[in-house]
Amino acid sequence: MTIEATKSTLNTNAPWVAKYNSKLVTADEAVRVIKSNDKLVIQPGCAAPFDLINAMVRRKDELEDVEIYHILIVGDLPYLKPGMEKHFHHKAFFIGGNARGAVNEGRAEYIPIFLSEVTQLFKKGVIQADVALIHVSPPDEHGFCSYGIDVGNIKTPTEKAKFVIAQVNKNMPRGLGNSFIHVNKVDLFVESHTPLLELPQVDPDTTPETLAIYDKIGENVASLIEDGSTLQMGIGAIPDSVLKYLKNKKDLGIHTEMFSDGIVELVENGIINGEQKTLHPGKIIAGFCLGTKRSYDFIHNNPVIEFHPQEYINDPFVIAKNNKMIAINSSIEVDLTGQVCSDSIGTRFYSGIGGQVDFIRGASHSEGGKPIIALPSATKDLKYSRIVSMLKPGAGVVTSRGDVHYVVTEYGIANLFGKTIQDRVRQLIQIAHPIFRDELNEYAKKVFYI
Repeated sequence: MTIEATKSTLNTNAPWVAKYNSKLVTADEAVRVIKSNDKLVIQPGCAAPFDLINAMVRRKDELEDVEIYHILIVGDLPYLKPGMEKHFHHKAFFIGGNARGAVNEGRAEYIPIFLSEVTQLFKKGVIQADVALIHVSPPDEHGFCSYGIDVGNIKTPTEKAKFVIAQVNKNMPRGLGNSFIHVNKVDLFVESHTPLLELPQVDPDTTPETLAIYDKIGENVASLIEDGSTLQMGIGAIPDSVLKYLKNKKDLGIHTEMFSDGIVELVENGIINGEQKTLHPGKIIAGFCLGTKRSYDFIHNNPVIEFHPQEYINDPFVIAKNNKMIAINSSIEVDLTGQVCSDSIGTRFYSGIGGQVDFIRGASHSEGGKPIIALPSATKDLKYSRIVSMLKPGAGVVTSRGDVHYVVTEYGIANLFGKTIQDRVRQLIQIAHPIFRDELNEYAKKVFYI
């Protein structure tokens, strides 16, 4: 429904209608409020308000040292192109592929932080945002706009920002839950009904051989999931492969930082129904969605889905209230003692901490919960093992050896909880790729692990 259609069917004397109209401007007019040295927070993911972003970048010659904060955004980021660094400086809470080069070349910065604490930076005033750029649905009859497909990472920062600019889009689904902002709380509106960004499930670069590996990992992970479990499911080849093996499960629930298209079919077939959830029974609880129009249509006005700020979704103490909580996360490499590196390849930063530790710890304290780290046993070209004797120099430990329970590859499952170093080493070598097992075994003997 367009804004025009909304106004024609509502009481035009409603106070919010006049306020909305008085705040309606073009994108170029809206971004004039941004000043040099301002701190900006931008709604991330597939919800990024690119009309506002592009208008801001068109003003680059008038701006210096504008700090930009967000997690991963889908799409090309014009303020990260070489030569833009004197105008805009991105500080990433999670590094997307479009920001990786800028971060590792020193043109942008990375803030390592648990996803549960990103929004707390704004809530506690550690970062004071001058301007929030958001992307919302048209206001409903009461004047409330929904943050749509990304609530978790933007609602709290927006509430603390000094000035709020909203791109209003009839294509933004009206997501429910703790997911609304009133017209009165927005300073300027820009209407732009462009299609939302999409992030399809399948990686087009994945070969049949690689898909077979992910398929086996998915099967192994699914074997750990009991009926009535509540799942944290992300996006990518591993969670997609897990979902394929859940079609014979019953009464599954979802409590996750994000979800994608893969859960829609399972909900429609009654496999995901949340009936046995011990927290928010019957509801899918999430912070944001990275998907396609299929997910967006599913989200719109759907009472089965509740979006919440990330400081709630990712709070380990909240996560642990879900019995049989299954946390499924991936990594870049795991050493023989169980240390997990997920955000860097040696000294080169690759992604971020994200919600991995939040959910690993939440699941470990859940009644019947299972925290799982899943990864292929080797790189695609088989040059390197991903079960390693030691992490690469400079690699960061995201999940400590004390937090790790299950590690899964295409070769099996290692349960490290409560196990000695000797037991861990033996189990991890068994799930490593066969061509690397001998050298891993030799190293383990050399350093007296076994």
